[in-house]
Amino acid sequence: MAVEGGMKCVKLLHYIFLLAFCACAVGLIAVGIGAQYVLSQTISQGATPGSVLPVVIIAVGAFLFLVAIVGCCGACKENYCLMITFVIFLSLIVLVEVAAAIAAYVFRNKVMSEFNKDFQQQMKNYPKQNQTVFILDRLQKKFRCCGAANYTDWETIPLEPKGRVPDSCCINVTQNCGINFKVNEIHTEGCVEKIGVWLRSNVLVVAAAALGIAFVEILGIVFACCLVKSIQSGYEVM
Repeated sequence: MAVEGGMKCVKLLHYIFLLAFCACAVGLIAVGIGAQYVLSQTISQGATPGSVLPVVIIAVGAFLFLVAIVGCCGACKENYCLMITFVIFLSLIVLVEVAAAIAAYVFRNKVMSEFNKDFQQQMKNYPKQNQTVFILDRLQKKFRCCGAANYTDWETIPLEPKGRVPDSCCINVTQNCGINFKVNEIHTEGCVEKIGVWLRSNVLVVAAAALGIAFVEILGIVFACCLVKSIQSGYEVM
C-alpha cells in the first residue's frame, strides 16, 4: 500500500508537470515566432544559422506539446508503450534543445555578421520607398541609432536631397528633420552594435528560461520512469 500510495503521488506530480510541459511548449512556440519575426525583418531568407534557429525552436515547441499529450494519455490509461514512447521522445527533445543551445553559442558571431550584411543591404534598398523604409525607420527609432556602423553610412546612399539622413535618425523626429541636420540633432551610433548590445543583455534571461524548461523536462522523465516501473511491476495506480 505504501508503494501504491507513493505511485499515486508520482502520478499526480506527473500530471502537474504535463501542464508545465504544455506551458513550456506554448512559450517555445511564442519565442520562436517572435525570433522569426524579428530576424525576417533584418536577415535575408535562406538556410542560414540565423534563420534556421527560430524554426527549430518552433518545431521543438510543437513537438513538446504533442509529446505532452502522449504522456497524458499514457498516464490516464496506464499504458506501458505510451509511457515508454513519452520518455524516449522527451529525452530526444532535451538532446535537441542542448544541440540548439550549442549551435546558438557557436554561430552567435555568424548571426551578427549576417545581421550587419543584411542591414547594409536594406539601407541600399531604402531609396526605393518599399517595406524597407518602414523596417529601418522603426529599428532606428526604437534603438535610437542611425546607419549600420554609424550615421555616416547614409552618405553612400542616394537619398534626396543629397547629404540627408532618414528622419528616423533624429533625436526629436519631425518631418524633414534629417535634411541639413546637425550632428547633435541625430543619433550617431550604429544600429548593428546597439541591437547587438540589446541581444547580449537578454542572453541571461533566455538562458535562465532554457535551464528552467530543461529542469522541468528532466523531472518529467524521472516521474515518467517511476510510472513505467510501477506499470511494469503490475502495481495498480489510480
